Amino acid sequence: QVQLVESGGGLVQAGDSLTLACAASERTWLKYHMAWFRQAAGKEREFVASISPNGDSTDFADSVKGRFGISRNYANKVYLEMHSLKTEDTALYFCATDAEYITAAAHPHYWGHGTQVTVSS
Repeated sequence: QVQLVESGGGLVQAGDSLTLACAASERTWLKYHMAWFRQAAGKEREFVASISPNGDSTDFADSVKGRFGISRNYANKVYLEMHSLKTEDTALYFCATDAEYITAAAHPHYWGHGTQVTVSS
């Protein structure tokens, strides 16, 4: 059972930067695809970014391309680097993982509980 724990959320102003981290509990995580999703109040959960097991392939939602980056290290963490934050980026951000490639339409097998990001104007 893979457990994921997100951290790094908080309250920032529009234009600021923030980095989220997700720690995985299992060594087998190194073979898994990782992704970030988010859910704003009253809206459906949406895909944000994903990264392959060796980090050589990434994918981003159009709404965050050019502003967000995703990376992973080999000590069990994946990061979401967020720049030029907008008020519409306000959401609960979830880390997810699966042995299969994670697309915007995917339903990853394992999820964290989320970390709140609030961007004020």
